[in-house]
Amino acid sequence: MTNNTSSEDIQSLFQSNDRILIVSHIRPDGDAIGSALGLGMALRKKGKQVTVALADGLPSNFRHLPGSKTVVNAINPDQQFDLVISVDASDLERLGNVVNGRAIDLQIDHHVTNLFFADHNFVEETAVATCAILAENFPNWGLEFDPDIATLLLTGILTDTIGFRTSNVTSKALRIAADLMDAGADLPGIYYQNLISRSYEQVNYWGFALQRMQKRENVAWTSLILADREQSDYNGNDDADLNTLLSSITDCDITILFVEQKDNHIKVSWRSKPGFDVSEIAFHFNGGGHLAASGADIPGSLESVMEMVLQQTFAYLQTKKRLQ
Repeated sequence: MTNNTSSEDIQSLFQSNDRILIVSHIRPDGDAIGSALGLGMALRKKGKQVTVALADGLPSNFRHLPGSKTVVNAINPDQQFDLVISVDASDLERLGNVVNGRAIDLQIDHHVTNLFFADHNFVEETAVATCAILAENFPNWGLEFDPDIATLLLTGILTDTIGFRTSNVTSKALRIAADLMDAGADLPGIYYQNLISRSYEQVNYWGFALQRMQKRENVAWTSLILADREQSDYNGNDDADLNTLLSSITDCDITILFVEQKDNHIKVSWRSKPGFDVSEIAFHFNGGGHLAASGADIPGSLESVMEMVLQQTFAYLQTKKRLQ
C-alpha cells in the first residue's frame, strides 16, 4: 500500500465533518460511480449530509444503481462543505469543473499514475478497484454495509476487472467480492446488468468503429466519431464499453480506441496484454490509469491525435524490444 494517511486519520475526518462532497472523474465508469455512491450512502448512514457530484452525470447504463438519482453534475460555487473527497481519480484534471476550485481534502484511489493531489491521500495501487479499497477498509473507518452499498461496491469491482478477468485479480479480490455477496450483493445479477446486457444503440454504435479497424504488427486501433452517436442514437459520450471487446483480440498486445469529443479533443483509451505498461504511454499525454488499461484526453483533430498516439505507442514497443 502506498499512502500517507492512516485509517485512524480517515475515520477522524469522517467523524468530525458533517457536510461532505464526493466527486470522481469525468466520463465515470462503474468503479467511479460505485465508489462515489457507495461511500456516500455509508456516510449518510452515519448522519452526514452528502452530495455526490459527477461532472458528466451518470451514463444511462448505470442509472439502475441504488442512489443514482441523488447524483448532481454541478454544484453552486457558494455552497459550503466541511470535507471534499475524490474517489477513483488519479489527478485533479480528471475531476472536470465540478469542484469549482475547491481543494481536495481526501482522495481514495488505486491508479498507478496517481499524483497524490489531496491533503490526505489513500492510494493502493495493487487494488483491483477503488471499490475494493472501500470494501476492505469500511470497518477500519467506522462505516457499515447494507445490500445497496454492497451492490454498488461489487459493481465497481466487477466492471474494473471485466468480471475478474484482468491480470491483477487476486484471491484477496475474490474474498472481498464474497464478503460483499454475504452483505447482500447479487453477483450474477450485477454481472449480467453491467457486463453482458447491451442496448441495441450500443451495439449499433460499435458497428461504426468495427468497420474502421486497422492493425499493424501487434497493435490494433479504431475510432468513434461524433456522427456515429447521432446515426446510432447512442446518447453517451463514451465508448459504450467497446474497449472490452477490442481487448479480447488474441493476436494484439495493445489495442487503442479514439473517441471524438465535442470540444475539439479526443478521448484515447489503451488496453494491453500482460507485460505491457500502457500507463507509460498515457502519461506522456498527461493521462494515466493502470498497466493494462489507461486513457488520456488529448486536444486536436482525430487525424492529428491518432498520428501522435500511434507514433508514441510504436516508439514504446521499440524501446521495450530493445530492453528485452
